[in-house]
Amino acid sequence: MTGLSVQMSSFLKFAALGALACLIASCEAPKSTFGPQLGPTSITGARRMANVRTTAYTHTERGGRRNAIGVRLSGNNVMSAASDWSHFPLGTRFQIVGTKDQYVIDDYGSALIGTNTIDLYKASRTAMRAWGVRHVDIDILEWGSKQQSLKVLAPRTKNRIVRRMIAALEANKS
Repeated sequence: MTGLSVQMSSFLKFAALGALACLIASCEAPKSTFGPQLGPTSITGARRMANVRTTAYTHTERGGRRNAIGVRLSGNNVMSAASDWSHFPLGTRFQIVGTKDQYVIDDYGSALIGTNTIDLYKASRTAMRAWGVRHVDIDILEWGSKQQSLKVLAPRTKNRIVRRMIAALEANKS
């Protein structure tokens, strides 16, 4: 072997080792941090919650076109959603992972109290039925306010489900 071929052989071995190291490093799963009762933090800083049960509702159902704060339900850029406010407080913004669909919790419903279910607003019965019941991963973009939830619920204490939400919110104050 000549000096040049020995140098080329060494260079190729070094290049192959470097390429292998890069390949292994790129396959390594990124480290993630976990928040309380939440999944890993996503790249944008949102908190991921896995396997959240979702259902759908529409304005032609009993609740009508207005949400719990008296504003028209939104099916546009940031869509309306309902939940038990002691689990997902009023104003909580989230995105369904793998979609561009963003929602804000601005409503509640009697069937949601005591559950971790989120009811997503759909603009039509067809869209509501097509959604059905799905378990999805969501990124919490911004947590809502327990204090604002209590403020909206305070005048409605005659309703049994509202009293349950208030009791749970007050027990979880932190």
